[in-house]
Amino acid sequence: MNQDPFAELKQRQREMWASFAPTAMFTTPVAGHLVRFARIAPGEAVLDVGTGTGVVAITAARAGAQVQALDLTPELLEQARENARIARREDIVWTEGDAEQLPYPDASFDVVLSQFGHMFAPRPDVAIAEMHRVLKRNGRIAFATWPPEHLIGRVFAFVGRNSPPPPAGAAPPPLWGHPATVTERLGTRFDAPFFERGTMAFPALSIEHYRLFMERSVGPIQKLVESVATEPDRLAALRAEFDAMVALYYADNVVHQDYLLTRAQAR
Repeated sequence: MNQDPFAELKQRQREMWASFAPTAMFTTPVAGHLVRFARIAPGEAVLDVGTGTGVVAITAARAGAQVQALDLTPELLEQARENARIARREDIVWTEGDAEQLPYPDASFDVVLSQFGHMFAPRPDVAIAEMHRVLKRNGRIAFATWPPEHLIGRVFAFVGRNSPPPPAGAAPPPLWGHPATVTERLGTRFDAPFFERGTMAFPALSIEHYRLFMERSVGPIQKLVESVATEPDRLAALRAEFDAMVALYYADNVVHQDYLLTRAQAR
């Protein structure tokens, strides 16, 4: 078996996203949008890739699907199990695993979902091949991603400019929010995709409140702040740049985070 060239990166991701749980509350409405957009029907076998705290998996289960869910980070899966217990959806099967090496047989699922999850797999071609492999013939894929031209895509670009470069060959996550790129990546495995857009509303009393939350709960920003903690001038400059970027999307005590939904049928 070939060694995964991105094993170290994935280990960092596993650790980096452990603090994400508080953010999941704000992604819950997006999960509802995604499950409706995916046209989940009762009795369908559904896989949620990059499930995090389980908001998509639980929403799909409430729609009547038979759900399995996978994530790299054990701390998030622990929260997902607790969320499922509270929602009385304890039949969901939770698995720690990698989007590039899905631990499921071929043709296992009617639908594969991912909400801001599979986009962090370093090799899009591998992730898509795996998601297609576990889909039944004529099954559906549906996912939510962050467009590069909107706030969260710009936040990732900001982090990238101010952090050590990723390993060679790792694709930037926000490219999954570009429809032409998505269409190209789905390639011949899927029919032409359908797209829909939405906006995630993030309540915040001030831009500074939003930034503080992001610094505490969103792994890439948390790591960036930690990396310059001993350089107060640089930290102040980065925070000023971040605040100026967010100001373009902040109105009426809400930060507006635009996202892209994609749905396609497998061939």
